[in-house]
Amino acid sequence: MKLITFTQAGISRIGAIVNEEVIDLHASYKALLESEGKLRAKQIAEALVPADMTGFLQGGQESIELAEKAINYALEQKVNNGYQLVYSYNEVKVEAPVPQPGKIFAVGHNYREHILEMGRELPSHPVLFAKFANTIIGPQDDIPFHPVSEQLDYEAEFAFVIGKRAKNVSEEDALDYVAGYAVANDVTYRDIQRRTLQWLQGKTVDGSLPMGPWLVTADEIPDPQTLEMVLTVNGEERQRTNTANQVFTVKKLVSFLSSLATLEPGDIVITGTPGGVIQAMEPQVWLKDGDVVRVEIEQVGVLENTVRSVKGE
Repeated sequence: MKLITFTQAGISRIGAIVNEEVIDLHASYKALLESEGKLRAKQIAEALVPADMTGFLQGGQESIELAEKAINYALEQKVNNGYQLVYSYNEVKVEAPVPQPGKIFAVGHNYREHILEMGRELPSHPVLFAKFANTIIGPQDDIPFHPVSEQLDYEAEFAFVIGKRAKNVSEEDALDYVAGYAVANDVTYRDIQRRTLQWLQGKTVDGSLPMGPWLVTADEIPDPQTLEMVLTVNGEERQRTNTANQVFTVKKLVSFLSSLATLEPGDIVITGTPGGVIQAMEPQVWLKDGDVVRVEIEQVGVLENTVRSVKGE
């Protein structure tokens, strides 16, 4: 299943993509309950298939199964009491799949070729930093280039989202705690990042984590360590790798992170970037206004955003 957060008529809610159509999951499940004569259909729908992604993920497998029933009903009915259940893709604005995560963990130095190009040794433990919800933008948003820096860089990232509460999870069971996967771009202000030993300030600028175009549920990608990933700028290939090249796999990261902090549904982990970042190039040609950055991950999707300078700040 491909899950999205979308906005239509100024209201944001979750949906599923089926054959280029967007199914409003909350409205469709509510309509299904009403068709079955259920009392308190509104309250039941709000509890089991809510309109926000984090709440939906908290429902776990039960909510997924009910959403599948809602999809089937919506595709048959299309409309319920004058309320639209199905939209064409171009009728809605697609947002980041998880707009307000509780936590965003980012992993540095996790692809062998990137570590080597930066002149470092393979780490014995994951290198972690944080990003915050203010950084998240969606697949149809521009990347804002704020005038705090002149050194804007890209980082193609394979992201996963936690699907149920995880604490001290074993690697063997780790994938059971993953709700799904998405494409991300860890946009980085390099000179700000390098001002101190801590990377945080160069990684948490507003709008610096494009993510999307949807969340592919984990059942569609049984092995996340086999996926080709490529990033282009204005059509020119800059990064290419396979997730098999990760030092710390999704399984290892879930296990390691859950030993540090309790992971909650909707938490996001971006798993590192491969070689080919601008910082390691000679000469360094930083991103500029109008550049189109495209990240494609096999079996997951394509994330494409345009860089736009922010004026007047």
